[in-house]
Amino acid sequence: MTDARFFAHPAAIVETDQIGAGSRIWAFCNIQQGARIGADCNICDGCFVEKGAVVGDRVTVKNGVSLWAGVVLEDEVFVGPGVLFTNDVYPRSKVARDGCDATLIRQGATIGAGAVIVAGHTVGRFAFIGAGAVVTRDVPDFGLWLGNPARPAGYVCTCAQRLEFSRSGDREVARCRACGREFALRNGQVTAR
Repeated sequence: MTDARFFAHPAAIVETDQIGAGSRIWAFCNIQQGARIGADCNICDGCFVEKGAVVGDRVTVKNGVSLWAGVVLEDEVFVGPGVLFTNDVYPRSKVARDGCDATLIRQGATIGAGAVIVAGHTVGRFAFIGAGAVVTRDVPDFGLWLGNPARPAGYVCTCAQRLEFSRSGDREVARCRACGREFALRNGQVTAR
């Protein structure tokens, strides 16, 4: 498919016209009819985007990632190479099911290389999933999760640097050492100040 609004490598299969301006689809990608990709995205070599998958604006999907129906990546998400998404919690070859289990990756989240995101979960805004982690439950905003199965390992700033909280009254506060942004932690929830 040739479209002046976005770039598609000649070795890519692009069947949808729902791709935003400035996006780049690289070699050996297969973007099915009905998939939606926002503006200024970078979909790297060997990716598959199935009908029903939704990619927001300014998203990077590195090499070898498949985005199945029911997977939604909000704006500014980074998906590392070889990340694996599932879309059926109870898969069977010969059992028909209506629909799929939705997976939501919220704005600004980072999914490290080789991580597995099990269907039916949400990864919060600006959360950071470490390389090789296996996400089997919801991850809160700004959460840093590592391991198999993935477990909380702290919190990160919007710039991806680890936050160190200290007590201030009835809550904990942190200032990012890299960018200076301030955060509050209360009842397990992080908010930017």
